[in-house]
Amino acid sequence: MSPLVLAYIGDTVYDLYVRTQLLLTCDATAHGLHVMATKRVCAKAQAEAVQRILPTLSDDEQYIFRRGRNSHMGTVPKHAQMSDYRAATGLEALLGYLYLKGEDDRLNELMGQMFAPDTQE
Repeated sequence: MSPLVLAYIGDTVYDLYVRTQLLLTCDATAHGLHVMATKRVCAKAQAEAVQRILPTLSDDEQYIFRRGRNSHMGTVPKHAQMSDYRAATGLEALLGYLYLKGEDDRLNELMGQMFAPDTQE
């Protein structure tokens, strides 16, 4: 499957996880939740999050991440540096891959590492 197709579904997986975590941990209005989620799902935040999990990825996971990161996207990000955008796409491809393989435990483990309380801003 194309890495960009994996990133397409991985973007939704990431967004859903972020929104779910915010609902479970914050007492905010819908608008407040939206503002917080937007800060966590941008390319820069995803690029920072992926740095926390890179050392723990298996060889297969690293391969999928690199394929996503190195894909020719055909677009230039408006509000992000290209390096952050590519890292975010690699992360999304990895998450899409794990989701489609049904590896929910591994997906939850990685998401937990990315959003552990001691790594939050």
